[in-house]
Amino acid sequence: MPDRNHALALLDEWVETPGLKNHMLAVEAAVRHYARMKGADEELWGLAGLLHDLDWERNPDEHPLKAVERLEEEGYPEEGIQAILAPRSDFTGVEPEAELDKVLIACDELSGLVVACCLVRPNGVDDLKPRSVRKKIKDKSFAAGVSREEVARGIELIGLDRNEHIQNVIDGLRAEAEALGIRGEDVRK
Repeated sequence: MPDRNHALALLDEWVETPGLKNHMLAVEAAVRHYARMKGADEELWGLAGLLHDLDWERNPDEHPLKAVERLEEEGYPEEGIQAILAPRSDFTGVEPEAELDKVLIACDELSGLVVACCLVRPNGVDDLKPRSVRKKIKDKSFAAGVSREEVARGIELIGLDRNEHIQNVIDGLRAEAEALGIRGEDVRK
């Protein structure tokens, strides 16, 4: 299996928008956190999170099929490919079955909302609580590009309490806060 450095090189090759790169890094952090919690393959899960939107800019109408083509050529494992295809089951025909599929779906949109919450708080992720995120979920004008329906779908798929899942995503992002620029001191700059 190619390693994270290889995945980061693919990211640099395919993704130009800094915001999209940060989103992919945030999803990686949240999914890796779940892998650690569950004793799963952290590298495999993290790479699925990191690469899940690889072709979003280049081929939005065919996303994620072009990325999957490339990842298969590069030797990425079938389990990671399945997880990248599952969020777009309406388009790909691949239903979320494996735990990784469901966790990736659950972390994708919610991580975007959590990062947005961090960026408007003076302390960033440092003291963020699920309650603050829940309030922002209700505010449809906040981070309007985040699908609240996908957030709800993800929570349902993984079968966790909403607060527990939000806290897990916060904890995953907190572990990578410096790289994502969401620590309090980063936000206050």
